[in-house]
Amino acid sequence: MEIKNTAILKLTCKDQKGIIALISDFISRNSGNIVTLNEFVEPLSKTLFIRIEWDLKDFKICKEDLPKEIKKLAAQKNFGNSWELLFSEKKLRMAILVSKYDHCLYDLLLKHKSGELRCDVTLIISNHQNLKYIADFFNIDFAHTPLFENDKDLIEKKQLKILRNYNTNFIVLARYMQILSSNFIKHYKNKIINIHHSFLPAFKGEKPYHQAYNRGVKVIGATSHFVNEELDQGPIIHQGVINVTHEDSIQDLIIRGKDIERQVLAEAVKLYIDHRIFVYNNKTIIL
Repeated sequence: MEIKNTAILKLTCKDQKGIIALISDFISRNSGNIVTLNEFVEPLSKTLFIRIEWDLKDFKICKEDLPKEIKKLAAQKNFGNSWELLFSEKKLRMAILVSKYDHCLYDLLLKHKSGELRCDVTLIISNHQNLKYIADFFNIDFAHTPLFENDKDLIEKKQLKILRNYNTNFIVLARYMQILSSNFIKHYKNKIINIHHSFLPAFKGEKPYHQAYNRGVKVIGATSHFVNEELDQGPIIHQGVINVTHEDSIQDLIIRGKDIERQVLAEAVKLYIDHRIFVYNNKTIIL
């Protein structure tokens, strides 16, 4: 798979005339070629979101000097520090937390191996040993951090230390069946992606397939979201559903649901590593 050499500018600010023209002109004057340009104005607050990506092949400004030049642009339109500059060739470092279910873990690792997810999978952390063989097969480091009720704080400190040692940029909970503390979450705010096996906000918490069965739903789904202090209530990144009927048992729902869980989580991870997600008021804007 061809590796892109592009710059990505993400900007959030009050909507005003001329911002896109200003940035586009800056790129053009310096021999850059715009690859994608997406924008959205939130109608209630009149907040502007921009994601613009351009080819650096013939660009006149080197990467080291580019942040300084973007600051000059920001000063012209007074959008302060509400921007982020990223480079496509720099891979993010992803750690995966998992418990006993293997379907999402396998899917992420296979997609990574095939080049569909362009990031570095540096580490798998689990509170159980039973999936270590998968880490061994894919030649990925595995850390076993068993959790007991009285030492959760201590274990989370250990996990955070491990994540720091691996220079982790973001975390994926691939059916990690533990609730993270607010202290853990604050170290990776809007950088922890969870997969919940229901179409949120319906059926939060434990056993959502059982809840869905008991309500006689006609669709089941999966939701990938950022983790915050409220259980299963973080900003939603991606969702998917499939049709079910009264003939489907709880076990049928669980089996069929695994496919949509895989798809939804992988898509959310791809959106994250492609720098397409903006978090705003406990929602996401995908550009």
